[in-house]
Amino acid sequence: MSARPSRAVRRPLAAVACGAALTLALGACSSSGDDDGGAGGGKGKGTASDGSRPQLKISGAYVPQPPTDKMAGGFLTVRNSGGTADELTSVSSDVAGEVEIHRTVKQRMEKVDSLRVPAHGTLTLGRGGNHLMLMDLERKPVKGQTVTFVLHFAESGSVTVKAPVEATNYTPEK
Repeated sequence: MSARPSRAVRRPLAAVACGAALTLALGACSSSGDDDGGAGGGKGKGTASDGSRPQLKISGAYVPQPPTDKMAGGFLTVRNSGGTADELTSVSSDVAGEVEIHRTVKQRMEKVDSLRVPAHGTLTLGRGGNHLMLMDLERKPVKGQTVTFVLHFAESGSVTVKAPVEATNYTPEK
């Protein structure tokens, strides 16, 4: 007798596998909390008393290999050691026709026009919170490749970042 499952068993298994892949792809769009990481979608520019310009440093950038070829998530941290707030206003990428900026509020994601990078503060784009959604993929990012992001800030101009593509279930060390 064959160890191969019958056709009746294989169809539900295929449906479960497809559902699991979709869950992983959209995992970046869920949250376990109400915090928006200290980043707002407002247009206000906070200025500290020292009046210095924003001084941005990008770290921890990565893209998990997406299970489908439709969309992917992008994650990174922006640290501002300057005395003036800045805003992430748009993002472009070499693998996506469009990159949306999303924030997560009450376990729901929403597209926003910008995210605030506070003076002497941090904007974190990570799993389960604020993040980038790479839409209309021109090619599926594969582990071992890199994705180039151009981050556009209201005060600091454009910053280019190379993000490694990691395994689908990759979690950075804290």
